[in-house]
Amino acid sequence: MARLSAPIASSRGDETAIIDDDGSLSWRAYDERVNRCLNGLRERGHEPGATVAVVCGNRREFLEVTGALLHGGYLFPPVNWHFSASEAAHIIDDSGATAVIADDQHIELARSAVALCGRPIDLIVIGGGSSSRDILYEHMLLDASPHEPESQSLGAVMMYTSGTTGRPKGVRSTGVPLGGDMELGALAVQGYLSVFGIDQTGRSLITSPLYHGGPYIFGAVPFAAGCSIVLRRRFDPAAVLRDIDDLAITNAYFVPTHFSRLLRLPDHVRSQFDGSSLRTVWHTAAPCPPAVKRDMIEWWGPVLHETYAASDAGIGTLISSTEWLARPGSVGRASPFTEILIVDDDGHELPPGEPGTIYFRNRLGGDVSYHNDPAKTASAHLAPGVVTVGDVGHLDGDGYLFLSDRKIDMIISGGVNIYPAEIEAHLSSHPSVLDAAVFGVPDDEFGEQVKAAVLLVDGVEPDDHVAAELTAFCRRSLAGYKVPRSFDFPDEFPRTETGKLLKRVLRAPYWLGHDRQI
Repeated sequence: MARLSAPIASSRGDETAIIDDDGSLSWRAYDERVNRCLNGLRERGHEPGATVAVVCGNRREFLEVTGALLHGGYLFPPVNWHFSASEAAHIIDDSGATAVIADDQHIELARSAVALCGRPIDLIVIGGGSSSRDILYEHMLLDASPHEPESQSLGAVMMYTSGTTGRPKGVRSTGVPLGGDMELGALAVQGYLSVFGIDQTGRSLITSPLYHGGPYIFGAVPFAAGCSIVLRRRFDPAAVLRDIDDLAITNAYFVPTHFSRLLRLPDHVRSQFDGSSLRTVWHTAAPCPPAVKRDMIEWWGPVLHETYAASDAGIGTLISSTEWLARPGSVGRASPFTEILIVDDDGHELPPGEPGTIYFRNRLGGDVSYHNDPAKTASAHLAPGVVTVGDVGHLDGDGYLFLSDRKIDMIISGGVNIYPAEIEAHLSSHPSVLDAAVFGVPDDEFGEQVKAAVLLVDGVEPDDHVAAELTAFCRRSLAGYKVPRSFDFPDEFPRTETGKLLKRVLRAPYWLGHDRQI
């Protein structure tokens, strides 16, 4: 049996481990399929230390595959399946993946991305293949041994996080080393459960894509400790309420956009919801409007918890419903894993009440680096183990953190970080575009939406046709959520005397009358 799941399969083998849109899987069946997957990958020549990319939606096979990779000493980047082929190819190539495991819903994306890499990559297809040359995941499992693999060692996930310079960067952590003893992984899992107060005998609900850090931490990590899980491919607010009650959900993860949609359900739907099984509901990824959070706490009770965290820096702060109601707007106090430092531009630590750059210091001695980017790694560090993602805030006298600014120009739409530089560079490559500035404007549902201000070359008149042409141009190469929802065509851009673009001047009129939350 796979080392981490063996005790669970032995004691609770017939109990349900995973429920997804296609059915359910027991702990015993899950454990055997993990064994077969790991043995099958080894038979295909993928040795410990290799990188295997995963392009897969929220389904049981995602957990089978990543379970095998975690027991086989592999590095694995989950790939955002909303990406274009060129964006996915960047992650596959940059990570050095020798194999890609993709489900049939995203196989064309994976196939196109692998082709762009221009080197031999083992492509394994979950579900039905679309080519006679496809290597089918189920065939690999059927041909592989169901017995516990020998020489198990700890694998590691490498999340890719977008950067202000455009291309996503892989985040490597030294906290749990690749190839380490499996006991280190078990200790890390138990540490996370203790900090987040998650009942490992309960059941989690995950409706956000597992390629994101938040859903992965609050879904896959408790699952590794024996907390069964319900995976949904998409968020449906009414279905969420039914799942919580019908499947006795104890732990759930959402982003603020989900709360807004839940609160807009008709009264007769909301009134049927019981919710008494819930113990912890965590949210991350974007600021939650205070009115939305108050309404959710009033409806669901004090089960809401928030963490300010980042793939680049780890778990920064934690705050419960009770604490938040006493300090609205705070994102909490430092987690047991992290010390929070507020630092001025000269690198000096600031006292409570003074805003500055927020730095995370790992209390356990771990650190992070950006894969294949030592310059970015150096620029994010104040000292070894002391890292920032560029946000600005202050601590109060009791150590509660309040955010006041964020990474320059970053847009958070529906809980997803969007960095304008990549979009601006793409727009500027269009023959009709002289210059482009991309920024976020208010959106009632998603918090922000992407807007582009574009200077056109002489002879091109701004009109709906040009906007439609630029939209189509972006859609051909960028993920859908990065495509500007609207365009402005000013005669010139506001700039400083030195020529620096004043993007805040372009953005400011759209935020008049809004209590902007970062």
